[in-house]
Amino acid sequence: MVELATRAPRRPRAAIRLSLIASLALLCVALYLFTDLPAAAEYALGLRSRTIAGMIIAAAAVGVATVLFHTITANRILTPGIMGFDAVFLMIQTGVAFTLGPAFLAGAPAAASWAVELVVMTGAVVGLYWWLFVRRRLDLHVIVLAGLILGTLFRSITTFLQRLLDPDTFAIVQNLVFASFTSVDRTLLLPTGVLVVAALVSLWPIRRSLDVIALGETPAIGLGVRHRAVVMHTVVAIAVMVAASTALVGPVAFFGLLAANLAYSLVGHRHRHSIPAVIAVGVIALVGGQLVLDRVLGFGTELPVVIEFLGGVLFIILVLTGRAR
Repeated sequence: MVELATRAPRRPRAAIRLSLIASLALLCVALYLFTDLPAAAEYALGLRSRTIAGMIIAAAAVGVATVLFHTITANRILTPGIMGFDAVFLMIQTGVAFTLGPAFLAGAPAAASWAVELVVMTGAVVGLYWWLFVRRRLDLHVIVLAGLILGTLFRSITTFLQRLLDPDTFAIVQNLVFASFTSVDRTLLLPTGVLVVAALVSLWPIRRSLDVIALGETPAIGLGVRHRAVVMHTVVAIAVMVAASTALVGPVAFFGLLAANLAYSLVGHRHRHSIPAVIAVGVIALVGGQLVLDRVLGFGTELPVVIEFLGGVLFIILVLTGRAR
C-alpha cells in the first residue's frame, strides 16, 4: 500500500509532462512550416512538409527502436546503431560501389535501392538473432557481444573497401552514407511510414510484457512472460524500424541514445509514457534543431553533425558516471 501511495502522484505528473512535450513538438512543426514563407508559399510548404515527414518517421523509428533495445538489454547506452545495425547499411553501399561501380549505385531507382537495403539489413539482423537466440538458445548478453563484434567486422570491411575506391567514387559513397533529413525521396515516405507504423502497432499487444521484461529475464519468466518470444518479436520490430529509417535518411548512431535518455528523464521508463515521449523528443530535436539552423544560424552546419556530437557527449557521460543501467 505504501508503494502504491508513493507511485500514485507520479502518473498524472508523467502524463502532464508528456502532454507538454507533445505540444512543444507540434509547436516546432508549426513554426518550421509557416515561418518566413517566401512568395512561392505552396512550393516552400511542399519542401518543408517532405522534410518534416522524414524527420517524424526517423524520430519515431530510431527513438522507439532505441527504447526497446534498452528494454531487452537492460542497458541505457546500447543502441541499434552502436550494435552494428547501421554497419550493414554502410557495407552495402560501399560493396555495391566497389563491385558494380558508382554509376550503378547513383543511378539505381530509389525504390529498388530502398527495398534491397531494407531486406538485407532486416534479414541480417533478424537472422543473426533468430539463429543465436532461438536455435542456439544463447544468453541475450552473448548475442549482444556477437552483435558488437560483427558490427566492428562490417565497419572494418567497409573501411578497407573505401580505401580501395578512387576519389570520385569515394565522394559518391560518402554522400550516400551521410545522414540527411532535408533531401529525402518523397516516393519513399509512404512505404517507410507504413512499415514503421506497422511495427509500432505490432508492439501494442505486448506493451505490458515489455514493462515486465525491463525487470530482467528471470523475474519476467517468473511472472509468466514468454521472454524469448517477446524479445524476438521486439528484435524484429527494431530491425524493421531501423532498417526502414536508415534506408530513408541514412545512419544516425547516437540520435536514439540522446532522445531515449531525455525521454526517460522527463517521463520515466513505463513504455506507455516513454514510447510517445521519445517520439515527441525526437521531433523536437530534429525539427526544432533544423529550425534553429535554418532561421538563426543560416545553415552554418548540418543537423546530423550536431545531433551526433551531442549524442556522443551523452554516451561518454553515461559511461563515466556509471549510469548505463
